[in-house]
Amino acid sequence: MTNRLAQSQSLYLRKHAENPIDWWPWCEEALTVARRDNKPIFLSIGYSSCHWCTVMEGEAFSDRDIAEFMNTHFLPIKVDREERPDLDSIYMQAVQMMIGQGGWPLNAFLSPDDLIPFYGGTYFPVEPRYNRPGFLQVLQTIRRYYDTEKDKVKSLKAEILSHLQNAATLQSGSPLSRKLLKQGLDYSTGILSAKDRGPSFPMIPYAEAALRNIRFGTTSPYDAPKICLQRGRDLSLGGIFDHVGGGFHRYTVDATWTVPHFEKMLYDNGQIMEYLANLWAIGFQEPAFDRAITLTVQWLQREMTAPQGYFYAAQDADNFADATEAEPEEGAFYVWDYDNLTQWLTPEELAALSEQFTLSSQGNFEGFNVLQRRQLGHLSDVLEATLQKLFTVRYGVAAAALSTFPAARNNQEAKSIAWQGRIPPVTDTKMIVAWNSLMISGLARAAAVFQRSPYLELATQAAQFILDQQWSEGRFQRLNYDGQATVSAQAEDYALFVKALLDLQQVDPTNSSHWLQQAKKVQEEFDEFLWSVELGGYYNTASDASSDLLIRERSYLDSATPSANGVAIANLVRLALLTEELAYLDQAEQALQSFSSVMQKTPQACPTLFSALDWFQHHTLIRTCTDRLAGLHSQYLPTAVCQAMTDLPSGSVGLVCQGLSCNEPALSLEQLQEQIQASQSRD
Repeated sequence: MTNRLAQSQSLYLRKHAENPIDWWPWCEEALTVARRDNKPIFLSIGYSSCHWCTVMEGEAFSDRDIAEFMNTHFLPIKVDREERPDLDSIYMQAVQMMIGQGGWPLNAFLSPDDLIPFYGGTYFPVEPRYNRPGFLQVLQTIRRYYDTEKDKVKSLKAEILSHLQNAATLQSGSPLSRKLLKQGLDYSTGILSAKDRGPSFPMIPYAEAALRNIRFGTTSPYDAPKICLQRGRDLSLGGIFDHVGGGFHRYTVDATWTVPHFEKMLYDNGQIMEYLANLWAIGFQEPAFDRAITLTVQWLQREMTAPQGYFYAAQDADNFADATEAEPEEGAFYVWDYDNLTQWLTPEELAALSEQFTLSSQGNFEGFNVLQRRQLGHLSDVLEATLQKLFTVRYGVAAAALSTFPAARNNQEAKSIAWQGRIPPVTDTKMIVAWNSLMISGLARAAAVFQRSPYLELATQAAQFILDQQWSEGRFQRLNYDGQATVSAQAEDYALFVKALLDLQQVDPTNSSHWLQQAKKVQEEFDEFLWSVELGGYYNTASDASSDLLIRERSYLDSATPSANGVAIANLVRLALLTEELAYLDQAEQALQSFSSVMQKTPQACPTLFSALDWFQHHTLIRTCTDRLAGLHSQYLPTAVCQAMTDLPSGSVGLVCQGLSCNEPALSLEQLQEQIQASQSRD
């Protein structure tokens, strides 16, 4: 017997379709029923590749005693955070305020009349363990509290709502000074340098801000080059990277970058690719970085690219080790048993693998081995051939013969297909504009730095799919399910797609005018429906799609992805340079000013806003002939855009404009480079 979620397009929601809980999707009908019956709403938010979401689905949400109590005393609603990041952001803030931490699954209890949360948490076990109460006990306590402590509930809700409203209506005030920029870049560099004691995350928004700090040299209290290089080393050598099949996992559970949570998210891979390419461009030309990018693109093409050209969203952390198993196991697709390795590999191959990778008979993950490289540099031919053997074991086919690998779209498909190798994790095949945009930008940057046209082709195919398919009734849509565009685009979709289009405009000279015109069109719609005329900056959701929200947020905090407003402000500066329309620059200044108090008080929370401030203070336009553009694009010029110019002043090789003035025409390549570098770090 299935519930209402069985017909959902969301893979995450469909995973809960056979729960005995009478789930509703988030919709007006559900909210109306909750108000009519005076039932507190149990709101549960997660996503398809979330390990602990999967655990709770198989435990608490499948328990009949829990379901009976839930269905009688609450109105249960399931939300896919990848469909509704606006809802997730609001209730995540509230839960963090209540319990001091957040995460997924995100579970909150809301009053039906006003949708304000009065209790929340993350993972709840069926029985008490991990210092957490059993879920049925939680439900019983919460319902009793809701019924008998009306005044306390009312007071708590008022406090939470006040906190959310204050966070949404920031006051501007601090000047946009050079000192403020340096303070922000230094904070990001310091955060990136901190020694992890627990899980290790890529934290690319911080890494990108730290990378910008390098060009200011000794004025920083941190060794930014060393710190940025170490982050690249951790990513490309660590167990967070799949050294056999390519692609990065979401994070590692330890401080040594060894054992990952094995899900692979498109958004991480796009950002990491861009970061490693920037490391290469700045001068850290480490072979391990190139190898990581190369294998990640191969993984993207093989497993994450739809026939229509867009990119899938994610792959699960768990997979079935055997088709007869009832539940999947975490990481089974990726880990290696030492005894099996001794059978598959020759003594020479096993010795080479053991020398360069962490490998032992005891293993480093539940008796198995996650491969982690010991040092930088090239891998030997013998070792590359050994890793290819492991690829064949995992996939059942040699890499050279496997251009595409079919996606298992659900657990049933994963168990029923006759795989030649291991049973793969489930792939969430929906298209998310924001995440595709991050990958487009990553591919475009790697294409420019490494001069690899196939990367650019992948990026342009995905961008063109979005342009052709993601408008419905004249409005931009966030998701695409098997050809159907749906769910109104949010600020991160607009901002990251405009950035992707501008990135393509820079590295695709043949079609540069096309990409720029499209960026302007998307920006125009962004401004019309999400720009805050009163406050500056962009709301998360459009003016006509916010009726079911407690507040309209203007996101400025960075998470695993860069903040929408930080990216959007940088886009405005770039558009001003490329179009010579100064209204964009005025808009960027207004937006930065609206967040200036946050940047002053909590610089550790918003690295992408400081990257945008860097763009605003150091924006540079480089005009030169078309033949020289590729050479400029392969450099690390974090606040510059390049433009082809056919009528350069006589005898000159280029023209560098900074702020609202231009330098004298450069008469040699050396002079051009001097002007560019001076403009990038000017006081």
